Amino acid sequence: MQWTERIGRRIKLRDLHVLHTVVQAGSMTKAAHDMAISVPVVSKAIADLEHAVGVRLLERNPQGVEPTAYGRVLLGRSLVAFDELRQGIKDIEFLGDPTAGDVRIGSTIPLAASFVSAVIDRLSRRYPRVVFHVATGEAVALRRDLNERRVDLLIVRKFGPFAEEQLSFETLYENPYVVAAGINNPWVRRRRIGLADLVGELWALPPPDSAVGSVAVEAFRASGLEVPHATVVAFAHEMRINLLRTGRYLTILPQSVLRVPDKHPFLSELNVKLPIVSGPIGILTLKRRTLSPVAQLFIDCAHEVAEPLARRR
Repeated sequence: MQWTERIGRRIKLRDLHVLHTVVQAGSMTKAAHDMAISVPVVSKAIADLEHAVGVRLLERNPQGVEPTAYGRVLLGRSLVAFDELRQGIKDIEFLGDPTAGDVRIGSTIPLAASFVSAVIDRLSRRYPRVVFHVATGEAVALRRDLNERRVDLLIVRKFGPFAEEQLSFETLYENPYVVAAGINNPWVRRRRIGLADLVGELWALPPPDSAVGSVAVEAFRASGLEVPHATVVAFAHEMRINLLRTGRYLTILPQSVLRVPDKHPFLSELNVKLPIVSGPIGILTLKRRTLSPVAQLFIDCAHEVAEPLARRR
């Protein structure tokens, strides 16, 4: 009875939507404008919510409003509720037309340009009405997008342990880091190379404080070498690849960049082994989140594309 009388009949989805909009806008006036309703209507919706849960949800100050600790809890839980409703609508649409729908994928730039592109190409041939939304970035930002349900799943490398009670990781394949060069670089023709031989070359490396940059630092230090002075320090994946194309520069890349979906036309892997262990590539999802049927189709196809890569190692 307490749930039915206090919460079940008194909390309205519209009021929760108003709360989300107020917090995002930072003020009731801006929220009212964004929702095309009056400020008194916004104020009443917040008051009704606060009365229903019995605590203050917003703090008012001269700069606007911000959620209280209670408000943040309700916002987090209601985000899950809205996401489940959105997934429910997608499921209904999928039942009406199982060949159409949206899937939102997050990945790093190298993986998006190689493995994710290969999965999308294969799946889109089977289901041409599926729409793929791809977000790229570094691991920390991608994890935040997943937690806030802006993406359905991530295709990422596993660096260290995940919070197992919240996240699920399915391994797809191993994807070691390699030293890459342009196909016209003189080192490509060498059969036996030591990492020490390459220290004095022109290097284009990502910043050392980034996830990929730390891999390069670890590789040289594990070999007892000083990290080479990078001629170009840039996170931009495309920029480093274009520099390799000149035949003058070296960099460190995931192996899949050179092999997936096909052998890269102007990049080559040097015959040098990096003394580091790289985490596997896999699918990261929220454990307690119900994925749409289209997202599940993407996951199934990802396993298909990864199968020959997994056998190759």
